[in-house]
Amino acid sequence: MRERITFIHGAEDAFDPSQLRLDNDTLYVNSLKAVREDRVTFSPHELPQELLQASKQCYELHLRWVSSATYTSISPFVSKASPGLHVFYTPLRNRPAGPLCPLLRKLFGNELKCVSPEETFTGLPTTSERFASSAAFQYYSLLPSLADLITYIQQKICLRDDKICFAEATTLESADYLDIDYDTISQALVLSIFRHQSPKSASWNEQIHNHGGAVKVEVGVLANEKPTEPEELSLGGFLAVIGEDDKPSYQPVNPPDPTLFSFPARHHLASKSSASIYRASLVPPTGLHPTLRLAFASSSMIPPAETCMLHTYLTLPSFLFPDKYQLSSPLFLSSKNLRSVRSVSGETDLEAPDWVVQKWGSAMLVELAPPPSSPVSESGPWYADIPLHLRYLAPAAGGATQVDVPWPVVFWACTAEEGNKMNVNPFDRVNLGYDGLFGPKTMFYHLEPDTNNTNGHGGLIEHLDIPVLDTASAPWIEKGTVIIVVVGLLWVLSKLTMVLMSGRRSANITQGTRKKSQ
Repeated sequence: MRERITFIHGAEDAFDPSQLRLDNDTLYVNSLKAVREDRVTFSPHELPQELLQASKQCYELHLRWVSSATYTSISPFVSKASPGLHVFYTPLRNRPAGPLCPLLRKLFGNELKCVSPEETFTGLPTTSERFASSAAFQYYSLLPSLADLITYIQQKICLRDDKICFAEATTLESADYLDIDYDTISQALVLSIFRHQSPKSASWNEQIHNHGGAVKVEVGVLANEKPTEPEELSLGGFLAVIGEDDKPSYQPVNPPDPTLFSFPARHHLASKSSASIYRASLVPPTGLHPTLRLAFASSSMIPPAETCMLHTYLTLPSFLFPDKYQLSSPLFLSSKNLRSVRSVSGETDLEAPDWVVQKWGSAMLVELAPPPSSPVSESGPWYADIPLHLRYLAPAAGGATQVDVPWPVVFWACTAEEGNKMNVNPFDRVNLGYDGLFGPKTMFYHLEPDTNNTNGHGGLIEHLDIPVLDTASAPWIEKGTVIIVVVGLLWVLSKLTMVLMSGRRSANITQGTRKKSQ
């Protein structure tokens, strides 16, 4: 097992080397304001048997869980995904999927709508077959918390008397996002956890151990530096291997001739301005055809480069879907400030009610059409509207059901220079759903969701009340429907009988008239 812990502090956060103290097999961190990523690598023999068996059926498996809470991002941890659980999966050739869905339900809860990859997962289209990091199939569920995963780790992975493991598993409650990655090439499972701040206070006060030498623990306390190339990131600070180093190796942050390590990055933050912040909302009245509105504070949106295009990626649960035929009209798209629909995948049946839909839902990549940029002066806000449609839901008490709609992600997609090698980035994050829809040299400049003016629900979720059949009145409706059908049938039969009798009378009169004339 290997563990890597990375702290990234901002330029505005005062940092002094005395806040770190390395003593044999423990690193003491005091009052450090920073974001934190924990990355733990497990070898096959360290995995529970059920995890090992499921992984043997996969060529690659990537799980992404994202919290609905908002926070301010800092490089290199700026990649985005809609809140909830995302699963990206490629099976081995000529192998059944195995117990993947049962394992997911055991890890994350029985409420997951997952029967089997063949029935529940959807194909993930790609525009570049060279982009080998993109998986073949996709699954999504709007999972609010990691409570079931915490219980699983404590029961299946932690030793019974390992209090440190139990405590570290509990800290998953404060995670902003969690990644689990496995592939047959490395045959290792990698668990990554990101937190934008300490769950106990505004700063980190930690004692990081190497578990008696059983685990190799690498720790970095780093800060962003100005990169030499605009497509790169540069970091400098303290690096240490607990139990091996007597003191942290230091890369000066502000020296005359700094020693920095740089790497090309796939994900960047868009420029920090009002035009780089967005809000998502459902335009009232919603009805059965809600409109998802993306609101931007300023229409003066200057792209990072001339080749950049503004996109949004929507992950829609099964009760909500886009009409790809409606969105095929250029004139209609233009009226909504949309340029084109780049990709639609998943369940898009226009007529099926939600209770017969087996797939998890659908995903859509849309290119937006912002107004021409004007760097001279900022103008007013602008909006992009995406029309969606609701499925009929199962009857419920009270005649209404509340569902949650996740916010989409918004980003500029730009073409990077051909020579860049994104995979050398130690913090690279792929298999997010939208990245496989672009070429391997694409860079993403992410816009930030509005952390100060959200929907009042406490996160990147929109609540939607949908009218459904009230189960209390359903028996009366059934009886009334039967009565109306029977009465209608009797009325139709009576009219047909009258017509037949009238026809017979007319025939008898005609025959009598003929006899008299003869």
